[in-house]
Amino acid sequence: MKGPVIIEETNLSIAWARAFLEVYETEEVAPLVVVVNDLANGDVAEVPAIRTTLDQLLEAQDETSCHTLANTIFPSEMWNKNAKREELFDRYLMLLPILRRLHSGNKYGLYFERLIAFGCDNKGKGGVNQLEHILSTWKRGNRRRTALQASLFDPRKDHTHQRQRGFPCLQHVSFARTNRNGLAVTGTYVTQHVVEKAYGNFLGLCRLGRFMAHEMGLRLDRMTCIANPGRRDRPKSELHTLAETIRVLLEQFPLEGGYDSGA
Repeated sequence: MKGPVIIEETNLSIAWARAFLEVYETEEVAPLVVVVNDLANGDVAEVPAIRTTLDQLLEAQDETSCHTLANTIFPSEMWNKNAKREELFDRYLMLLPILRRLHSGNKYGLYFERLIAFGCDNKGKGGVNQLEHILSTWKRGNRRRTALQASLFDPRKDHTHQRQRGFPCLQHVSFARTNRNGLAVTGTYVTQHVVEKAYGNFLGLCRLGRFMAHEMGLRLDRMTCIANPGRRDRPKSELHTLAETIRVLLEQFPLEGGYDSGA
């Protein structure tokens, strides 16, 4: 295990690529901290070739694409920024029973569900809307940082004796105002599979942050993802081609944190 490692970039794809190469070589990094800065009000800079390369590998192994995984954190296709946020919440909860059946990994719930209906039943009833509370208290002038927190781990459901469970790896999301009248979003993971999950997680956190910034009258400046640990979720031998492709693509871009192509 290697750690800690902190990666800072202004491009999400490059940040993920550097994180991937770290765990490719060492299997686990603890903690692995990835920061994407200067988000230009939530517009995330990406390298399409990097994301496409990863999605092709995931598709070949019948795994969830980066975009679909990001939707478990924030369903961007349901959001109309010109409509009231209650419409998004209501529509999501109406579709929740269907969303849970779409993928076996959703059987314990989805992240956005826990953000807007924490503790709900299988039909989305009776839960606590944490995002609405954060937005409401902000609108009332509450700038206390501890008021801008949302929990994903539910001990009533998640404290089990299972050896493997898979959900929720994302434990906590926090929001904080930056010095430039912007918003920073931070997600904390108890563990993160960097190949299968990390890119979609970064993307989902950025989309969630953009929504919250819009509703708070701010702009999204920064996304931070903390994984303890970040893991290589398959044997190194299966990732050799991906690693070589990523190295070639990275050589085309100047990196804030530097890059050694022999890593």
